[in-house]
Amino acid sequence: MGEDGRLAAVVALAQGMAAAHTPRESWRAAALGACRALAGSFAALSVWERELGRLRVLVNVGERTRGEEEFPGDEAYPVHQFPEITEFLHERWVAGGEPNAWVETAEGPAAGHPGYIHQRVAALRRRGRGCCVVAPVVLNGRAWGELYVARAAGAPVFDRGDADFATVLASVVAAGLAQSERLEEARRLAFTDALTGLANRRAVDVRLEEAIERHRRDGVVVSLVVCDLNGLKRVNDTRGHAVGDRLLERFGSVLSLCGAMLPGALSARLGGDEFCLLVVGSAADDVVKAADELCRRAGELELGEGVACGVASTGDPIGAVRSARRLFRLADAAQYRAKAMRADRPVVAGREGPDDPVVRLADEPFGEGVAERRRFRGRPT
Repeated sequence: MGEDGRLAAVVALAQGMAAAHTPRESWRAAALGACRALAGSFAALSVWERELGRLRVLVNVGERTRGEEEFPGDEAYPVHQFPEITEFLHERWVAGGEPNAWVETAEGPAAGHPGYIHQRVAALRRRGRGCCVVAPVVLNGRAWGELYVARAAGAPVFDRGDADFATVLASVVAAGLAQSERLEEARRLAFTDALTGLANRRAVDVRLEEAIERHRRDGVVVSLVVCDLNGLKRVNDTRGHAVGDRLLERFGSVLSLCGAMLPGALSARLGGDEFCLLVVGSAADDVVKAADELCRRAGELELGEGVACGVASTGDPIGAVRSARRLFRLADAAQYRAKAMRADRPVVAGREGPDDPVVRLADEPFGEGVAERRRFRGRPT
């Protein structure tokens, strides 16, 4: 490949990673781009997990052999089997060296350093590959992992020029990974409540819309638990907002703990003293059981005055739920009723007979509903 071809390959790799929407897409774009640029038959991207002392494969692309999954769940190798990850990929940088790529063949060492790595050679032979080029990936000045590209047995062996080009590709991959991590952090912050670390209202809105679509299409049970933390204003007024924040954080932990009783539940702070659990796929009774535990634990907190909790589930007799807004109104109405009754257990929409007051409230025109909710809170209309 000439200089123009290599430049085009670098641009294509960078564009592929820039277009990725998730870390997985970014990893795949990196490996595919490098594989094509180096005319390889297979490529992998791996990360060095220092705390676990292992090199974990994130993605495998190209001609995979038996046991090589595209996104492996547990393909990892102890770094002592690949000493260059800690020696060559770290110590040489500290000494002022460069993280240059090198080549291994099924017959032994080839271009570059650090030299013969028998585990890699054995792997090449076992998988019917003739050679590989290994390029360190450096992110923020530290060894992040490696880019690995292989060719099939019988194909031309990588040379020094290929190793140098792999070094360039690895730096492009590192830049793409840094951008991907920044975007992922921005997404996380956009959907996370800063005080409690729970999901925020935006995250709930997005997930609830998706969940209701699954309910309409496949009949999946969707449940929403809406909670109002009692006594927060009193705590803020008498003990200060720092203590009030501690109450919010503490209740957030309790909510997360109870949400863990329900597979895949999303624990969120809607704002102020309002929280919720969004549950998809669990039976309504299981959700009510978790909400009951939530009320019990909230009542035992050293701060605050417990929680008013409302539950609405498509698994209960609440009528057709065709929109996220209706399920939210039902759960919200149940929570208001719990608040008015000073209930220490959750109020569940649809469980008080044909003329269920929560369902009736939720389905009233908005203006009337507001007045009714004020009555629930014990306020004049």
